Amino acid sequence: MAAGFAVRFSGLSETAVEGVVRWVKPAGDVFLRLLFMTVMPVLVSALSLGVAELGDIRRVGRVGLKTLGFTLFVSCAAVLTGILAVRVLNPSGGLPEADRLALLERFPVPASALAEETRGGGIVDALVKIVPKNPLEDMVRAFDPSYAGGGILAVIFFSFMLGIAMALAPPSKTAGLKACLEGLFESMMKLIDIGMRFAPFGVFALLFSLSATMGFSILAILSRYVAVVLAGLLFHLFITYSVLLSAFGRMRPGFFFRNTAELMLIAFSTSSSNATLPAALRTATDRLGLKQDVSRFVLTLGATANQNGTALYEGVTVLFLAGCFGVPLTLVQQATVILLCVLAGVGTAGVPGGSLPAVVMILAGIGVPAESMGIILGIDRLLDMSRTVVNVQGDLVAAAVVSRSS
Repeated sequence: MAAGFAVRFSGLSETAVEGVVRWVKPAGDVFLRLLFMTVMPVLVSALSLGVAELGDIRRVGRVGLKTLGFTLFVSCAAVLTGILAVRVLNPSGGLPEADRLALLERFPVPASALAEETRGGGIVDALVKIVPKNPLEDMVRAFDPSYAGGGILAVIFFSFMLGIAMALAPPSKTAGLKACLEGLFESMMKLIDIGMRFAPFGVFALLFSLSATMGFSILAILSRYVAVVLAGLLFHLFITYSVLLSAFGRMRPGFFFRNTAELMLIAFSTSSSNATLPAALRTATDRLGLKQDVSRFVLTLGATANQNGTALYEGVTVLFLAGCFGVPLTLVQQATVILLCVLAGVGTAGVPGGSLPAVVMILAGIGVPAESMGIILGIDRLLDMSRTVVNVQGDLVAAAVVSRSS
């Protein structure tokens, strides 16, 4: 951003600045495309496998049902917290109209056209389109604003039903398909890791281009966005979780947070729910005194399926970017955001940067240019570290609640 500001205020003509940006920006576009190409494979493999594993509820009984119910309830609460924070604090409200128009010109997909496309048809038509006639067509045309089919939501529905079918079918018959999807998922995670190694160059190019074009207004907008995300995460961590612990876990919040402080530091530094899992298992039994069999099941499942902090972050990010582009979201679209964020919480990988493909998916689902996520990539690492703390603590709260009630 400093380099971009230096170019903008160096006295060069607008034409010269645009020429510099035109040479730098392609590196950022390549980085975004590396992320985009993983969205569909990650969505299908992660969500179907996540649902298939939840299908084991028939064998694990009440513990599985309680875990699933808690995950869905708290994920919805997290998304609603994020949406309320955006509505109250309005982080994109101070963006000058000239800068808003500059954003619309910079990204290739017109936000206004996408908004009109997603508003048409009403709620009944939208619900009908969720069931795909051809899921492969929905995958191919998910980012096409002129496509009148179900798009991302239809792919989610297909993946969800595929997971249910895998859970209900005889394991011996679906072992090969499950192994194939697991291989696809792990390969996509490695591909995301490769893409994130290119992130310093891609993020530099994206933020250089934005700051060189828009000046200090983008810095003010990003500061407000970060403040809203952190405020929502802190509220969910210390208020929502404290209420749940007191009301359902029969545990004092002070006792809980004192004994999980070390775990929060590990989660913050690694930005990975999966990497924090061994320490979380030890904390649950040694520090909190939870039942080992219950906590092992809940924490292992929660490392990928109970991503409250990620769901909150995604809700704030999508509404923030919609506000930046002047895309008004109808009640149906806001409900769609909640649904997509909750489902993305089940399908998001517990690794650094694992939520970025999910953000792309949600943006496309409500008609906001998916490329606009380049605006927030520069400060995503800090937010990734912060939301991982909420994710990991949410798994422990779930383990406490389910353990005490079992």
